[in-house]
Amino acid sequence: MTPLEQFSRRDVLRIVGITGRQLSHWERLRLVEPHSEDRAAYNFRDLIRLRTVKQLTGQRVPAGRLRLALDAVRRQWPAQSPADFSELRLVPAAGGRVTVQYQGTSIEPVTGQLLLDFGDEPGTAKVRPMPERSLEDWLLVALDCEGDSSLRRQAIDAYRNIVERAPGWLEPKLNLGTLYYEDGDWQAAAEQFRRAVEIAPGNPLAHFNLGSVLDDLGESRTAAQHLEEALKLAPGFADAHYNLARIYEKLGDAVKARRHWKRYLELDPSSQWAEYARQRLQDLDRMAAAHPFLRMPS
Repeated sequence: MTPLEQFSRRDVLRIVGITGRQLSHWERLRLVEPHSEDRAAYNFRDLIRLRTVKQLTGQRVPAGRLRLALDAVRRQWPAQSPADFSELRLVPAAGGRVTVQYQGTSIEPVTGQLLLDFGDEPGTAKVRPMPERSLEDWLLVALDCEGDSSLRRQAIDAYRNIVERAPGWLEPKLNLGTLYYEDGDWQAAAEQFRRAVEIAPGNPLAHFNLGSVLDDLGESRTAAQHLEEALKLAPGFADAHYNLARIYEKLGDAVKARRHWKRYLELDPSSQWAEYARQRLQDLDRMAAAHPFLRMPS
């Protein structure tokens, strides 16, 4: 690019009217990429592309879905696919959905499994399978569907597809377990988190998630062990201190409960749960003052 054709990051933010955080997110999704070696220069095409992204996200179309739209078209036309989605016609629909139209064909990019080809005669159509998605494509589908409550089942199915095909991949297991947990299927969540701990025993989030769901399943002592392991790996994990304080109170160990309530407040004094933690700490302090020699069994 010549100097007149390139724009700095600051220029892009000002001209398009977006934040640095938005631009970084869209770059991570590969919706736009700077073209200089120092990754600081953008061209006119990038400005058009970014304005398209801004317009569509303003219509409540998730940026991840735009990435899926472009990927879906590239899979269908690998030899003559468009350089980017500015060459596509993207039609927003309800719920953040988007239909992709390219070369007389409409594609639903989230499912990515069916392609609708319009024939020469009005009203005629045929459906054929689209090329198989890669694991990375399935992860994008899952992440995209997570943000839409009406597509939650599709998100779970996408994660299950990844877990079955790539059993050693940690992130899909954690995300799938979280979706199961949020849906109230604690047994299924625990199974995913157990597998996560097996393949990544040094991951504090895997231990934290497993400990949290085991507590809900009534296995509080085992839950405490995993939460303690999470804190060995990440001593500043505030939520692990919070959950451990609750569990130790349940188990009757006021000393350990008090220690974890106190540490939680040191780490996260202004959270939405901080007031409850302070109240519990005050209650334990009053109990200790009233019964200085009382030690509850651990």
